[in-house]
Amino acid sequence: MEGGGSGAYGAAKAGGAFDLVRFVQQPQVLARIVSAIFALIVFACLVGDGYISTPEDSHLFCVFNHNEDACRYGIGIGVLAFLACIFFFMVDVYFPQISNATDRKYLVLADLGFSGLWTFLWFIGFCFLTNQWSWTWTEQVYIVADSARAAITFSFFSIFSWGLLLTFAYKRYKMGVEDFAQSYVDPTPEVSTPYSSYPNISHESYQQPPFTHTAEAPEGYQPPPVY
Repeated sequence: MEGGGSGAYGAAKAGGAFDLVRFVQQPQVLARIVSAIFALIVFACLVGDGYISTPEDSHLFCVFNHNEDACRYGIGIGVLAFLACIFFFMVDVYFPQISNATDRKYLVLADLGFSGLWTFLWFIGFCFLTNQWSWTWTEQVYIVADSARAAITFSFFSIFSWGLLLTFAYKRYKMGVEDFAQSYVDPTPEVSTPYSSYPNISHESYQQPPFTHTAEAPEGYQPPPVY
């Protein structure tokens, strides 16, 4: 199955024509587009309005309780999530053209692992930003408070969008494993047939060869005659 992996892991047969409308309607593609939009909103809010200054101090600080790590974390996972969505979007485009089942398996596993990791990181990010926002004085950051709340909100939404990507990737991997199990044939050794006898010779018709003398066993010892 490694060489001819057409139709494996939930993709169309390799070499088929690309249908844009059908491609966009796929659930994992829609979830990936939505996840990219959420990630774009999160890091755009943090980059644009995540840092402000006060009239007394021109130094920029993070709106989330002056914690630079909170802004860096949100920006970092947002940028990486957006780039990953673009990468896996291109993988989805070219996935049906990949005929090797092993390559498809590695790509699906990469999607599965990354989606699981980013679901967890978005959950951590949501909890982190929410905790830091609860300790923030809104009077100091009221101008950009909406952007901060938007970053928290779409971090929360990203947990579910990446959870959907994780589910779809797992289903594709499971389909590939089941297809392999169904198409795999266990090579059984051929049953050895017994050797056939030489043609035109029957064991029952065996005859003793001529000119053979079977020595009769003496019945008993006889002494020579005495004269």
